[in-house]
Amino acid sequence: MYQLIKKEGAARRGVFTTVHGTVQTPAFMNVGTSAAIKGGISSHDLRDLKCQVELCNTYHLHVRPGDDVIRKLGGLHKFMGWDGPILTDSGGFQVFSLAKLRRIEELGVTFNSHVDGKRIFMGPEESMRIQSNLGSTIAMAFDECIENPSPRPYVEQSVARTTRWLRRCKTEMDRLNSLPDTVNPHQMLFGINQGGTYEDIRIAHMKEIAQLDLNGYAIGGLAVGEPAEVMYQIIEAVEPYMPSNKPRYLMGVGTPVNIIEGVARGVDLFDCVMPSRNARHGHLFTWKGIINIQNAKYQLDDSPIDSECDCPVCRKYSRAYLRHLVRANEMLGMRLAVMHNLYFYNTLMEVIRKHLDEDTFLRFREEMVPILGRRI
Repeated sequence: MYQLIKKEGAARRGVFTTVHGTVQTPAFMNVGTSAAIKGGISSHDLRDLKCQVELCNTYHLHVRPGDDVIRKLGGLHKFMGWDGPILTDSGGFQVFSLAKLRRIEELGVTFNSHVDGKRIFMGPEESMRIQSNLGSTIAMAFDECIENPSPRPYVEQSVARTTRWLRRCKTEMDRLNSLPDTVNPHQMLFGINQGGTYEDIRIAHMKEIAQLDLNGYAIGGLAVGEPAEVMYQIIEAVEPYMPSNKPRYLMGVGTPVNIIEGVARGVDLFDCVMPSRNARHGHLFTWKGIINIQNAKYQLDDSPIDSECDCPVCRKYSRAYLRHLVRANEMLGMRLAVMHNLYFYNTLMEVIRKHLDEDTFLRFREEMVPILGRRI
């Protein structure tokens, strides 16, 4: 259940209540693809890093260790030792991004596993069954992810199929939730808005799927190479047609600046691999901009990564030490860098919520967007 507390412009401050706990929104969902954040971060660590929601990947967990294995072990929450909300994506994005050989049909998609080449079929019903076995808090609908830009006739055809798939997802999810041995009988279903960079297709699709009265709605198929301004235009076009009483999720986005701009346009939930992936290469987010800890200028720098940050890393370690660890390929270097970036992102959301509470978000946006996007 989503409760809208207040608005500042189009920006929304809300509370999203789930069977696995309450989420203060806007919120960033921390990406733990294979039931763990890459970089040696445990579920226990996530509490200290202010994580509210973890995101796991349906496709990867289906391939390894197998959703049937996770079901036998009591579901994803028990398996990974995390008691907060978990969102599982449908596997659709991975099918389209990882599979070199795939065949899209009305029933679903046949493709080769990127691990062992084994043939796999996945459609709406299969995706729902896998996510039901995982027992996540939120399951994402199975959709087709199209490249930007794509020819208009193909986009129209793809979106129509995605809508038919969504109806099948809803039917199957309702059936699975009614079974006596379901891992999580309160599993929610979010639908995904598609339509490439065609505003009219996006709007028509949003209007149609809004009638299905799902638990939440996502905007998918953005942040895949199109300019940021195009992404913002699409969000602005779609937002008026998204149900105001349901959470809104912008998939795969993004930088701190993207997030602030997304919040300003009415988005509640975000996810991105960027904080953990960039950290593993020494790129760290700070309240003064982005630093590359591998630069020589940090060799003798005994100050913390960010003097304004109170994360476990900034409280204890210097830039010089972290630079040494990262350059020496020490596992601890990767872990500390990821911890800092996740803490930064989750704190950014905390600060955004505070400014929304105090009606100062638009001023915060104006002040911070030029700073957070710059490289130091």
